[in-house]
Amino acid sequence: MADQYQFNINEEKIVKNSHTKEIDLINRDPKLINEDVVKVEFEDVIAEPDGTHSLDSVWKLSYTTFTVSKYWCYRILSAIFGIPVALLWGFLFACISFCHIWTVMPCIKSCLIESQCISRIYSLCIQTFCDPFFEALGKIFSSVRVALRKEV
Repeated sequence: MADQYQFNINEEKIVKNSHTKEIDLINRDPKLINEDVVKVEFEDVIAEPDGTHSLDSVWKLSYTTFTVSKYWCYRILSAIFGIPVALLWGFLFACISFCHIWTVMPCIKSCLIESQCISRIYSLCIQTFCDPFFEALGKIFSSVRVALRKEV
């Protein structure tokens, strides 16, 4: 009884851990899928060439305004829309997974099974009709000799 109780506890831990995976709050893009796409800094958007510089205080305030507004706008948008959009994406990928598991793979497997049957019939037809024909042609043309002569 104690062994069965221990097994149930271990099984519950495994199930619980698969749904409550620890996430990294520091490195939020470990696979670098957004490395080149959304890293937009002030210098990437606004630049003043030599000879046309604004006042230093305007430049500093523009930098601060751009950086802070980008930061807070992203924070507010992700707070409002992050969970609903994550829910939609989760639903979409669940539907894709469901379709792949329950329709696509069985259909592909069915096609593979049918194609094996057709492949055997096709192979039998080739061996029965085409192989003797091409072997006979090969024997006929095996005695043909081609000689190349250079004309002067």
